[in-house]
Amino acid sequence: MPWLQLKARIAPEQAELLEELLLAEGATAITLQDAQDDPLFEPERGTTPLWDETVLTGLYDDLEGLSAMLERLAAAWAEAVPGEPCPEIEHELLDDQDWERAWMDDFQPLRMGERLWIVPSWHAAPDPAAVNLHLDPGLAFGTGTHPTTALCLEWLDGLAVAGELAGREVLDVGCGSGILAIAALKLGARRATGTDIDPQALSASRDNAQRNAIPDTAFELCYPEQLDASASFPVVIANILAGPLVELAAEIAGRVAPGGRLALSGILEAQAEEVRAAYVAQGLAMDEPEVREGWVRLSGRRAA
Repeated sequence: MPWLQLKARIAPEQAELLEELLLAEGATAITLQDAQDDPLFEPERGTTPLWDETVLTGLYDDLEGLSAMLERLAAAWAEAVPGEPCPEIEHELLDDQDWERAWMDDFQPLRMGERLWIVPSWHAAPDPAAVNLHLDPGLAFGTGTHPTTALCLEWLDGLAVAGELAGREVLDVGCGSGILAIAALKLGARRATGTDIDPQALSASRDNAQRNAIPDTAFELCYPEQLDASASFPVVIANILAGPLVELAAEIAGRVAPGGRLALSGILEAQAEEVRAAYVAQGLAMDEPEVREGWVRLSGRRAA
């Protein structure tokens, strides 16, 4: 069965309205893409920014009544924003294909360090004897494919190989999908705590923990303000962005127990020195940066 695709180039302030109108017309799926291939590296905290020119696409399985649908969209737009011209909406028919299978094929098992594999749940583990973390890519950030996540996973694997993770407690700041905390647990950590400001991230983390047979008692999830004010951890990971890492330096560094280890990522190479200096100022001894594809992982230790 072919699909009908509607597509429009829009300004970011128009995106939410057009998305609502396309969904009201029965869109099966909505996607938002950058029209100019211009990445957004540092959005402000608590915002959902869009590109200066965004491509919004709606997918429909009903091919009937296209002209009437476009007329209704134009009328609804004119009613919502009088005097503002409706974006030009292009349409085309797409050949049928197994959309879910095509999407799933983009995610293959990934090896992280010596022992750890990230395995999509529909794949068999390449090495059943390895430490295998089963994950479904979802809405929350963190599937292991981005350099920032990979650098943190490799750091955790290195801690495990060196005997510095077994039986320890881990704090994952900005846990996203929970991938780092779950990896730490599977690599031998005794307990992990994940915090995030996004309720969707906490939900995704719990789902991924259950997929990996992690008991609720081993993995606590909470909002940052719910974390015990006096709690410190032998291992702390924060894979967020440079701005929040600097802003929260005192809070994050204060969570590192005496003799504890810290890893920071989500940092562009040009931002690394500012972030490093913020944590040196908090009394941590910081290692040389680890760089991959323009992204950086910083690691350090608090004196015993």
